[in-house]
Amino acid sequence: MGILAWIVFGLIAGIIAKFIMPGRDGGGFILTCLLGIVGAVVGGWLATMFGFGGDITGFDFRSFIVAVIGAIVVLAVFRMLRRN
Repeated sequence: MGILAWIVFGLIAGIIAKFIMPGRDGGGFILTCLLGIVGAVVGGWLATMFGFGGDITGFDFRSFIVAVIGAIVVLAVFRMLRRN
């Protein structure tokens, strides 16, 4: 259930990341959601590696914040790569 929860968090986190970092990304809503999923999974993996994350089975606010931060980071990296 952990990875499914991160995917759901990622969908929502991608939308929130887009609201926090508005701009033209060239991919629309679907790309934003995919970047959110990637960001949530990467953020969850890193949080687990650093010891403040864990396997989630339901809604956890701390995990949701990690997913949003991960989505923002992935969106920022995507924008930097896209410019070059």
